[in-house]
Amino acid sequence: MYKKQSSEVVSELNSNAKNGLNTNDISALQQKYGKNQLEEHKKETLLVKFFKEFADVLIIILLIAAVVSLIVDIHEWVDAVVIFVVVILNAVLGVIQEARAEKSLEALKKMSSPECKVIRNGVTDKIPSSELVIGDIILIEAGDFIPADARLIDAVNLQVDESALTGESLPVSKITDAITSETTALGDRKNMVFSSTFVTNGRGKAVVTAIGMKTEIGKIAGMLGAQKNEPTPLQNKLTQVGKVIGIISIFICLGVFALDFFLLNGMQSSHLVQSFKLAVALAVAAIPEGLATVVTIVLAIGVNKMVKENAIVKKLPAVETLGSTSIVCSDKTGTLTQNKMTVLEVYNQKCKLLSDLSEEDYTLINYFSICCDAKIEIIDGVEKRIGDPTETALVELNNKYGTDISWAERVGEIPFDSDRKLMTVVIKKDDKYISITKGAPDVLLKRLNNAEVSDILVAIKNMSERALRVLALGIKVFDEMPTVDETLENNLEFVGLVGMIDPPRPEVMDAIKVAKRAGVRTIMITGDNIITATAIAKQLGIIDEGQRALLSDELDAMSDDELRSRIEEFSVYARVAPKDKVRIVEAWQSKGKVVAMTGDGVNDSPALKKADIGCAMGITGTDVSKEAADMILTDDNFTTIIKSVKQGRGIYANIRKCVKYLLSSNIGEVLVILLAEVIAAFGLVKGMAIPLASIHLLWINLVTDSLPAFGLGMEKPEDGVMLEKPRPKNENFFAQRLGLHIALEGVMVGLLTLGSYIVGVIYFDHGVASTMAFVTLAFTQLFHSYNVKSERSVVSKSTLDNKFLNLAFVLGVVMQLSVVYIPGINTIFQTQSLNGYQLLISVGFAFSIIVIMEVYKLIAKLISKNK
Repeated sequence: MYKKQSSEVVSELNSNAKNGLNTNDISALQQKYGKNQLEEHKKETLLVKFFKEFADVLIIILLIAAVVSLIVDIHEWVDAVVIFVVVILNAVLGVIQEARAEKSLEALKKMSSPECKVIRNGVTDKIPSSELVIGDIILIEAGDFIPADARLIDAVNLQVDESALTGESLPVSKITDAITSETTALGDRKNMVFSSTFVTNGRGKAVVTAIGMKTEIGKIAGMLGAQKNEPTPLQNKLTQVGKVIGIISIFICLGVFALDFFLLNGMQSSHLVQSFKLAVALAVAAIPEGLATVVTIVLAIGVNKMVKENAIVKKLPAVETLGSTSIVCSDKTGTLTQNKMTVLEVYNQKCKLLSDLSEEDYTLINYFSICCDAKIEIIDGVEKRIGDPTETALVELNNKYGTDISWAERVGEIPFDSDRKLMTVVIKKDDKYISITKGAPDVLLKRLNNAEVSDILVAIKNMSERALRVLALGIKVFDEMPTVDETLENNLEFVGLVGMIDPPRPEVMDAIKVAKRAGVRTIMITGDNIITATAIAKQLGIIDEGQRALLSDELDAMSDDELRSRIEEFSVYARVAPKDKVRIVEAWQSKGKVVAMTGDGVNDSPALKKADIGCAMGITGTDVSKEAADMILTDDNFTTIIKSVKQGRGIYANIRKCVKYLLSSNIGEVLVILLAEVIAAFGLVKGMAIPLASIHLLWINLVTDSLPAFGLGMEKPEDGVMLEKPRPKNENFFAQRLGLHIALEGVMVGLLTLGSYIVGVIYFDHGVASTMAFVTLAFTQLFHSYNVKSERSVVSKSTLDNKFLNLAFVLGVVMQLSVVYIPGINTIFQTQSLNGYQLLISVGFAFSIIVIMEVYKLIAKLISKNK
C-alpha cells in the first residue's frame, strides 16, 4: 500500500476520504475481515500440566515398581506410599515452578488503543478499536495510540514513536506521498502508520489497510504463537540421564528377577514374591528419586541469587542455559545504549566537547533550547522528559551548561515540518525581535546570508562520520515584530551546530570484554541506521577485524542456507524487521550455538521466545517482551547478563556435582544388592540375604543423599569460571570423564557398604548386618559430599566454607542415627539399635572413602603435573 498514492488506496478499498465508509457496509466487512483484535491460542490446563510431569522414564519405572510391590504383597504398603508421595510432590513442584500462563498475546492486546476516532457517513465518531474494518477512515493526533495499520491521507507535523515496533529510538516524521523504492524496511514506510505505535506530535488522517492478525503487530503475535517452547540444554541432558538410568534399571531388574527366580530358586512359586521384592528393591536402588527435586531446588537457589544480581528468571532451567551461552544477540536501543539522545559536541567556529565550553557558547546553547517545544520536569523526585527526544537533549544541554532562558518571551512560531526540516520561533528580547531557526544542516546552510560554509561542512562531515546526529541553528534580528511566515527562514545568520547521539551505556564496554574472554560473542541487532549502529558497535568493541555490519535488505536477499554459511561474518544488523531477528537467532542455533537474545520492544518478542534464553529489559521493556522472555533484567543493564552467565556456569557445575554425588550412591546401592545376591547364590558367606530393604534405599535417596546435594548446589562459582569457553550445546552431560568418575566412586560406595554388611553377617546376624550396611551407606555418602565439593584436597581452607553443606552433614548424621536408635521409628525402618562397636565399624568403613579419594586426587595431581 505504501507504494501507491493515497487516493488509489482509498479507491481500491471502496472507501471515501471525506465521508468514510457507509455504516450499512460495516457488518458485511466485519464478517469478511473479522474483528480488529489478536487471536488467542488455547492454553494447557493445570491438570494437563500436572499429568505431563509424569511423562518421564524414571517416574514411570518408579510408579510401576510401587504398583508391583502392592500387587505382590499388600502388607508392604509403606514403600509404595513413599514412592507415590515422592512422585506426586515432584509433579506439584514442577507445575508450581514451570506452569506460567502464556501472556504474550494478552500483553499485545493491552497495547492496542481501546477507542479510536473514525469517519463514517461523513460524521466523526468514537468507536471501540476492535470494531474497525479495512477501509475505515481514522483520525489521529498527538497522544493517540494508532488502532490499526493504515495508509496516510493527510499529515500535519505528524510524528510517531515506533520504537516498540522497529527499535528505532527517534520518532518518525510521516509523509503522504507514495514511496517508490523496490525494497523498503518497515521503519522507512513513512506514509504508513502501524497498530500500537504512538503519536508524539501533529495530526493526521488515514485509511485502514490491515486489522487484527494481519497488522504488523499481529504478524508478531502470529510468530509468537508459532514458536514452540524448546527444551533447554539442561532439560535435554537430564532427559538423557533419565533414559540411560531407566534403560539400565529395566535390564538390571529383569536380569536379577530372572537370575533369582528361574536359576537360583528353580522357578518355585513360593519364591516368586521374594524375587519380585528383589526386583522392586533394585528399581528403587537404581533410580535417584531425589534427583529431579534436588535439581529443581538447586535451580531455584540460583534464581534467588539472580534476583540479587538484578535478574528475574521466569523459567528455572534458563539459569543453567545462560551458563552455556555462546552468542548474545542484543538490541541496541535501550540495551547497549541509554535510549536517551545526548549532545556530545557543539560547533561555534570550531568543534568543542562539552567539557571545553566557554561563555561565548552560552548564546548558542540558549537559542537551541528556546527553539524547542520539549521540557524536562521533576515530578515526585523523578525526572520526566516530555516531547521529542532530540529536543529534550537540547533542553538538557542548556540545563547543564547554559543559562536561564525564562526571559525569552515566545511571540511567534513556525512548527517543524518534515518537508521543510526546519522549526522557527520568534522571541522578544529587550526592544528587539529575534527569529531562531533550527533544523537539518543541509537545508539550513542553503538559507544563510552568504556565509562561508566550507569549515562548517567539514565539521558536519566529521560529526556524521562518528554517527552524531547534527542540527544547525541560524537567527535573524528585527527592530519590529516581523511577519511570521517562511520568509523568516531565509537569509539567516549562522550561529552554530550541535552533534548528538544515543550514547552507549558506560558499563557495557567492560561487560563485552569480559564476555569475549569467556568465549561469548555479542551481536548487535537494531532497527537504527547502519552508520549509527556501526559507530556504536566499534566504540563498544563488538566489531572485530574481518567482521562487518549488514542491512536488512541484504539480509532479505540471502537464502537461509547462505545466511547459515556466512553468519559468522556479521556482528551488526541494521534496519531489521522482527522476522529478521528470528532468522539470525535460528542461523546461530544451526551452528550448535546457545543463543541469548536481549531486547525491550514488541519487535524483539518473537526472537526472545525463539532464542535459547530470552532476556527482556525490566524498565524500558514492553509487557510483550517481558512475557515472551525467560529472564527479565530489572536494571536494563547489559552487565547483568554477563553476571548471569557466570552464575549459570557455576550452577551447571553444581548440578554436575549433585548428579555425580547422587548417582554414585545409586550405583553403590545396586552393586551391594547384586553382589550380595551372587555371594548368597554361591554360598560364599553363610547367612547372606538382601542387605538393604526398599525403605532403606528410599530413605538414603530422599534424605541423607538429598540434604548434602542441596548443600553442593549452594557452592559459589569457582575462580576462573569466566576464563573457560562455553560448553558445546550438544556436549554429553557425562563429558570430561564424569561418567567414569561416577562409576568408580559408585563401586567404592558399594564395596564399602557390602564390606560392612559382610562383617555384620559373619560376627552378628542379618538384622544387625543390614542396619550396619544402612548406616555405612548413609555415612559414606555424607563423607563423600566433601570429596565431590571440589577437585582439591579436603585438607584445605575451603573445605568447610560452605555452611549449608556443613549443616546438611550434621542434619544427615542426626536423622540417620534417629531411624536407628529411636524406638518405633526403627521398627518402621526395619533397623536394630547398634552397640558402640558395631557403630564404629560402620562409620569406619564409611570414612574410608575420604582416604581413598585423597589418594586418588593426589595421584591425579601428580599425573597432571607430569603432563
